[in-house]
Amino acid sequence: MAVQRGKWVIAAGLMAMLAIGTFAQEKRGTEWRVATDAELRSVIPARAPVVQERIETEMRSASGITNGHGKYIAGVVLITAGYSAEGKYSHFFLTQVPLRLGAETRLAAGEYVIGYEHEENNELLIHFYQAATGRPVGDVTATLLTGSTRVESFRIWPPAERATIQIGRFGFSYQIGS
Repeated sequence: MAVQRGKWVIAAGLMAMLAIGTFAQEKRGTEWRVATDAELRSVIPARAPVVQERIETEMRSASGITNGHGKYIAGVVLITAGYSAEGKYSHFFLTQVPLRLGAETRLAAGEYVIGYEHEENNELLIHFYQAATGRPVGDVTATLLTGSTRVESFRIWPPAERATIQIGRFGFSYQIGS
């Protein structure tokens, strides 16, 4: 009887380990990771819709993350020379999930354009606009990043690494699903 009970304990333990392993695999499968160049090309348009224009994007500057299940957060520098967007917008940004930027700004899934201005206290005030209409949707303050972070035209760090969106030497935090 004790031997049979021991077998049941071992079987139950193995089943629990399998369940934990399956849960961990599912959790790993939904972790956000850096998107590949091919993935970025599949979601970032060569010519981004910006109000009434289609503005060329600089794919070498593209950055993004994916959850591996068809959802992306990505951005790229716009080549605005000669367009009405020149001086107003600098980046095209898309999110396929809701985001919270900084402490207060919330973005629904959609396409946006970004503009920014330097503040006196060594910060950037980042403005988000709906790409299709140019309507302002929110602002976030980007601060100077410390440490050994290199200057980037645009970079989205996966949440497990840093949960930061970087423009130049500046960055701001984001949270997925807020």
